[in-house]
Amino acid sequence: MNILFAAAEGIPFVKTGGLADVIGALPKALYAQGHDIRIVLPKYHTIPDIYKEQMVPVHITNVPVGWRNQYCGIQQLNFEGIPVYFIDNEQYFGRDGIYGYMDDGERFAFFSRAVLEMLPLIDYRPDVIHSHDWHTGPISVLLKHHYLHDPFYKDIKTVFTVHNLLYQGIFPYETLYDLLGLPDEYFTYEGLEYYGNVSFMKAGLVYSDHVTTVSPTYAEEIQTSHYGYGLDGLLRSLGSRLSGIVNGIDTELYNPATDEALKTKYRASLTKKRENKTALQKEIGLPVQSDVPLIAMVTRLVEPKGLDLVMRILDELLYFDDVQVVVLGTGDAYYEHWFKEAASRQPQKLSSQIKFSDGLSRRIYAGSDLFLMPSRFEPCGISQLLALRYGSIPIVRETGGLNDTVQAYNEFTGEGNGFTFTNYNAHDLLYTIRRAVQFYHQPKHWKVITKNAFGGDYSWSVSAEEYTEIYKRIQN
Repeated sequence: MNILFAAAEGIPFVKTGGLADVIGALPKALYAQGHDIRIVLPKYHTIPDIYKEQMVPVHITNVPVGWRNQYCGIQQLNFEGIPVYFIDNEQYFGRDGIYGYMDDGERFAFFSRAVLEMLPLIDYRPDVIHSHDWHTGPISVLLKHHYLHDPFYKDIKTVFTVHNLLYQGIFPYETLYDLLGLPDEYFTYEGLEYYGNVSFMKAGLVYSDHVTTVSPTYAEEIQTSHYGYGLDGLLRSLGSRLSGIVNGIDTELYNPATDEALKTKYRASLTKKRENKTALQKEIGLPVQSDVPLIAMVTRLVEPKGLDLVMRILDELLYFDDVQVVVLGTGDAYYEHWFKEAASRQPQKLSSQIKFSDGLSRRIYAGSDLFLMPSRFEPCGISQLLALRYGSIPIVRETGGLNDTVQAYNEFTGEGNGFTFTNYNAHDLLYTIRRAVQFYHQPKHWKVITKNAFGGDYSWSVSAEEYTEIYKRIQN
């Protein structure tokens, strides 16, 4: 089957969040199953030169953006057997950042149209176009309206994946004609209209043949008013056209047995994992104490990650409990300042690493004992899967993909790979952390928990099969 992935980011070329991890891993899993996979991304200025130097020009064309015709270069490189195409336009993508510009609506309207325009030029006719998040939401409606009578595009199906419903790509009414070239018949409650504006996310939800999101629990949550952000009614109406498929991770890229970033490589060995803990404590400036549980957070420092809960209980935890904590990440200045100041108060127990470092993040997964994710909401989450892969036991709130991938440890049956709490409540978080620490000091139980974590399958293989079934179903 021919499957084209269209997205705004993908590793190793460009990344701001979990979307990039999915685009870097899911196509590889589908390729391994024998599908003809292609990927298309914008050619951002920030893509590393090592990849730009490998790009080969394929074609130059003009792409209609409403009433305009804009330059579009198409370049290609092969990455691990998969052709990856890059849409080149310096006006739109030759910038230092990726998102957050005043003309984002125009930039991604252009990209969505360019994805469709390039297909005959590269002589590739997909059975399915799989687009991701609001940036590529218009692809399905543009396909149905502008290419309805072109035989080349006949019977191409579309799948749209919601990675985070919070970000919807909402733009003024004028966007409908001025950027998408669509008539007013699409500006309805059943179409692209969203409280008087145009929603790119809604375009993907309404006009795609199937909609997925990144975990079964999140698929249920977004059908409620609390998580639906005004689209819950539409999402409920999709019925069987909406599926939740949990994300995986690239288990070759993230493998403690081969990871060059680690002090000591290991498989399911707690002894060698402790060697990484000692090295990490030295690196981040904490006292070397192998018997003290090290709790980690690797996260964007933003409100949805549950940082207000952490801030409420951290001083009490560090004062009364014999633990160490390391936080790695960047984000809102308020949270960055707070964690820096907290580390200055408790330098022997808290290390605040306010930066981005892929190597350090891997060493934290390998060196920590417990991994904290008390998210307010979490569509899927990648960090808890990486933590499990490296044997760091997650403490999570039961929301979204955290609920689907972390099962609370049952000391009576020996089942479970982590510790969970339900209510978004600081006292519940503190209680759960202390419960986890109690089991850390019970070697018999800790061996069982870590064995369960190491023994899980966090790859994309099962999820890729679920996507394949969806692709086949919409072909009929």
